[in-house]
Amino acid sequence: MSPWRQEVAAQLRLAIPVVVIQVGLMLMGVVDTMMMGRVSPTHMAGVSIGHTYSFVFLAFGLGVLQALDPIVSQAFGARDEEAISRATQRGIVLAVLLSLPVALLMVPARWALELMRQDPSHVPVAADYCRIMIVGLPAFLIFVALRQTLQAQHRMRSLLFTIVCANVINALLDWVLIFGNLGFPALGATGCAWATSISRWVQVFALLVFAWPLLRPHLVPVVRAVLAPGPLLRMLRLGVPIGVQFTLEIGAFSVVSILMGSLGSSKAAGHNVALNLASLTFMVPLGLSMAASVRVGNEVGRGAADSARRAARVALVGGIAFMACTSAMFLIVPGPLARIYTDEAAVIAVAAALIPLAGVFQVFDGIQVVSGGVLRGVAETRFPMLVHLVGFWLFGIPLGCYLAFAREGGPRGLWWGLVAGLAAVASVLIVRVRVRLSRALKRVRIDDEPKRVPADSVGEPGT
Repeated sequence: MSPWRQEVAAQLRLAIPVVVIQVGLMLMGVVDTMMMGRVSPTHMAGVSIGHTYSFVFLAFGLGVLQALDPIVSQAFGARDEEAISRATQRGIVLAVLLSLPVALLMVPARWALELMRQDPSHVPVAADYCRIMIVGLPAFLIFVALRQTLQAQHRMRSLLFTIVCANVINALLDWVLIFGNLGFPALGATGCAWATSISRWVQVFALLVFAWPLLRPHLVPVVRAVLAPGPLLRMLRLGVPIGVQFTLEIGAFSVVSILMGSLGSSKAAGHNVALNLASLTFMVPLGLSMAASVRVGNEVGRGAADSARRAARVALVGGIAFMACTSAMFLIVPGPLARIYTDEAAVIAVAAALIPLAGVFQVFDGIQVVSGGVLRGVAETRFPMLVHLVGFWLFGIPLGCYLAFAREGGPRGLWWGLVAGLAAVASVLIVRVRVRLSRALKRVRIDDEPKRVPADSVGEPGT
């Protein structure tokens, strides 16, 4: 096989399981929504709002732990097992430490949602949901740390088994706790939150069981320097910008969803249909982004700069090609796609008007997420954060608000803001990838260098 075909094969072997895992994690939320839809509209809306609110902060912790991508993937490429062990254990330490600030941000959910003028009947349900979700927060972040470690070493099988197990447990607990089966009381939205929190703990323990032969060499014994402040701070310098970037991006879409609610229920529902479709197709370039981060990092660690550049090109071409296909589908058949979700004429009309706009930003979305993965692979994290801040919050959202409210563009105005923001972010990031890959590519190191003893201070043998 040529080097290009080898790279395509390597990325597909990694990206396909990553996409399946992402869809599996998303499926847990879909099952929650489906079951809550059989309880009451108030409980269903409360869970949706609570999940949106909590995940904005959870995304920060998830993003910080993406610092493991360049560290572990480059160490794996360099065959530095000791560095992988140190990074794995420090990732778990950071996951536990990050749980506290994220939990503190989730506690005032009721006050924050009231400030955002959410429906008073939905706020108590959403606040209770957020409070219970704190229980599963440490487990979710520990799972992310272990997942990034395994993913960076191309060890995916145990993750697939874990996701299947977690989905089964979550669906069973939903059935028991939401509806009050097997003698349990019917808890509705709080039952859904408990099911998710318990499933997250099952998920992390299941991963430890399935992946123990792979994880044991990196978890036992505990590295003496695991709590050394210097390396932990360097990991945070890499990870915090990613966490902020994730929060900015997810927060932008969440703000648009909240603003859409002020335009009416049918418009909000149509927006959710279009956004759900865009989220499903986004899983593929997201998988390619994670594969690109790992493959670029592997080759940088191996000292093969040309191979790292090849990996970046393959990922970008794959992401653009896939999103071009989904873009065509969204532009050609928006109505039939909307009818998959609902029979309500008013909702279908709004969704059918927004789905073509989702088609417009598909390619830009693919470019920006894969470019971000490539830059993570070379340990560049601050620049993408700044681009997301400017592109979404200083350009896209203000433009969308102006078009929607000042120019009376309604839902389409808000979505044109998203399109403009994504286009700006994608354009800048792909240029940055080209510039960054044209420079020297060096392995990132977070451990303190050992102190060197001057040669003249070493005694003669036998002295």
